[in-house]
Amino acid sequence: MRRLMSFLHRNKGFIAFMLCLIMFRSALADWAVVPTGSMQPTIQIGDRILIDKAAYDIRLPLTHISLLHLADPRRGDIVVLDSHAADERLVKRVIGIPGDEIALRSNVLYVNGVAARYTPTQVRGIHADRLDPARYAVEQVDGMRHLVRLSVYHPSEARDFGPVIVPAGQYLLLGDNRDDSEDSRYLGFFPRNEIVGRSRYVAMSLDPENHYLPREARFGARLDGSGVAASR
Repeated sequence: MRRLMSFLHRNKGFIAFMLCLIMFRSALADWAVVPTGSMQPTIQIGDRILIDKAAYDIRLPLTHISLLHLADPRRGDIVVLDSHAADERLVKRVIGIPGDEIALRSNVLYVNGVAARYTPTQVRGIHADRLDPARYAVEQVDGMRHLVRLSVYHPSEARDFGPVIVPAGQYLLLGDNRDDSEDSRYLGFFPRNEIVGRSRYVAMSLDPENHYLPREARFGARLDGSGVAASR
């Protein structure tokens, strides 16, 4: 015990710094590695994204307890959540907010009965396209605008979904890689209290297909509605 107390006394500055860092990352801001392609092309495998944990709530550090409600997720937000249904942390896009009617018909999104418009575009640098060619388009509906990836030869069995009504306190989340994403089509609606933050920027990016060399063009890239960061 004496040795422990001596160690704590000698290193109290470092310990205080580490505790402050833990509290900061838990309650205000953090970053996360994206290991899967479910949000391609907007977020690429190997991206390290910034998480604004104060975007919606100020929470008691190390818990999901909200101390101060600031806002609710909006349609189109990229959110990070600790999903009980998936038993892991997920990064998805908010498609349906409470009260919305959402459906997919042959991968065409319908929000409250209005079909999304799709503008074809070109995206380079997605390694998955070599084995699974895809077409890319800007999906636009009800003020939401972002890129989606649609597989050419391997469309998902969930390309037809709904219609469903999003219940109060719940959200419908989809991946931008519509044919390769475990999302609300498989896991159901996600509770509001599981959403821990919002992401709008890539902190840094390492390419796992190229010896984890940095993708310098993606450092600090904004995950905006048109998917500019994904096409760099």
